[in-house]
Amino acid sequence: METKKNRISVIMGVYNSCPEYLKLAIESILNQTYSEFEFIICDDCSTNEETIRILLEYEDVDSRIKILRNSKNSGLAASLNHCLKYATGKYIARMDDDDISHLDRFEKQVAFLDEHPEISIVGTGITFIDDSGNVWGKTNNIECPTKRSFLYGTPFTHPTIMIRKETYQAVDGYKSDKHTKRTEDYDMFMRMYAKGFKGYNLQENLFDYRMDISGYRKQKLIYRVDECIIKYRGFKLLGLFPEGTLYLIKPIISGLIPNELKYKRDRKRFK
Repeated sequence: METKKNRISVIMGVYNSCPEYLKLAIESILNQTYSEFEFIICDDCSTNEETIRILLEYEDVDSRIKILRNSKNSGLAASLNHCLKYATGKYIARMDDDDISHLDRFEKQVAFLDEHPEISIVGTGITFIDDSGNVWGKTNNIECPTKRSFLYGTPFTHPTIMIRKETYQAVDGYKSDKHTKRTEDYDMFMRMYAKGFKGYNLQENLFDYRMDISGYRKQKLIYRVDECIIKYRGFKLLGLFPEGTLYLIKPIISGLIPNELKYKRDRKRFK
């Protein structure tokens, strides 16, 4: 029988986290107005001892937290799949170790999924913050994404999502291979839509997404090549060809633009 205690499983992967950001991320989950959840955190073999110390301290003081550790460094997709093996919740909520969930995020997402059984994925709008926590922009994803929405990129911001557990199970979770290092969410969402699941984005900014110039500098060209491969695989599943052909090279073009210019562009775009 379902109880409030097993309604939400929060899953998060960590690797050599910034101590300050990690604490803020964890506290933003522990202080949610909807407080009945389990919080499963998988450490991807961090070499930073401070990361491990912080995780174990929180596990000691809050029974909702369960700490896992990969046997070897395996990437985010593998870490999240590790979390999913232990998740008992009806709904699975994502979180990242350098972001901040607004305190009523879970309350509003649970209410939406309870009221809309036809929806399997619910995301939220985001507020962009820099490395000091200062707000520099806001954005909302398309409210009711369709298969065609994936032509332009992923229509969901990964760490904001809450998904029905059976939806994760239907696609066997995240695909962990050499092409999904930065696009594990895009790949999974397309596979979910290919199976007929639907999603929705709350048009509220319920999540602080940390993105500064250092984040843009991580956007290497090789990851854009991987995105092209992910797009090709997903577009085939979604029946988006031949129209999708025009969108396959978009990541390569984006990857050729200097990261500093993209950062300045987005600062103006989302202001």
